[in-house]
Amino acid sequence: MFDVIILGGGPAGLSAGIYAGRGGLRTLILEKMFAGGQAATTYEVENYPALENVTGPELAMKLEAHASKCGAQITYAEVTKLELEGKIKKVWTGDKEYQTKTVILAMGAQPKELGVDGERRLRGAGVSYCATCDGAFFKEKEVAVVGGGNVAVEDALYLSRFCKHVYLIHRRDELRADMVLRKAIEANEKITSVWDTVVEQINGEGVVSSLSLYNNKTSKHSELAVSGVFVAIGTAPETAIVSKALSLNSYGYIEANEEMRTEIEGVFVAGDIRQKPLKQIITAASDGAIAGAMAAQYIAMGY
Repeated sequence: MFDVIILGGGPAGLSAGIYAGRGGLRTLILEKMFAGGQAATTYEVENYPALENVTGPELAMKLEAHASKCGAQITYAEVTKLELEGKIKKVWTGDKEYQTKTVILAMGAQPKELGVDGERRLRGAGVSYCATCDGAFFKEKEVAVVGGGNVAVEDALYLSRFCKHVYLIHRRDELRADMVLRKAIEANEKITSVWDTVVEQINGEGVVSSLSLYNNKTSKHSELAVSGVFVAIGTAPETAIVSKALSLNSYGYIEANEEMRTEIEGVFVAGDIRQKPLKQIITAASDGAIAGAMAAQYIAMGY
């Protein structure tokens, strides 16, 4: 019997493990792939307080070691089934069953991919899914943003502060973003909108050098020289396993209050699967800290 089982070994899950472990809880972290989540695939992290120029893998290893030092047991296995109702929750990884008093859901979210040649090969070498995380690496360089919603437009505006030029590539002839953002794009001389266009291929030897484009109105192919491409076509939260147990919003994210409590007693949520305005390593860690502390409080109150 565990006091808390944490699903996911990214910054949210590992931070939850740190706080749960420090709170004296018997803690199990279940991770299906590798510690660190999306952070582990980031070449360099420059915006985590007090840790300058640390690589994503280095930060992931530090978080993993810290959680282990605080007493959290980390097991690499995929969760296949959950029973969240009742005093005792049950978690399965294949045929193995675990029982726990509380559960923290920290499975994260995956950025939606373009699905084109070169995208995965050059991820972290010019292909990014987070302008806030990686934009500073492209100072005085020309970059592209792919997407037409609020996030894509906000990314383009953010990147225009320090990039030489930004191309906003959208498959339609009109942005889906809010009107105030559209007007900001139109007024920004450092941003060029590329309409009715999709990315066919991302090119480069070792790093991104250009994009192969296709205009779906003119049927013309072209190539755009850029040093980086920021994909902003949405994210997909890893909430399928709890979709029948918990209410999700229209985008598939879990709604929770500031104490990370879900609608089920003893079930908490942390990180990118939670609906929130900013998805960063530091906000995931913050969520995890709160969830771990609230799980300890819940048990102390007699759960």
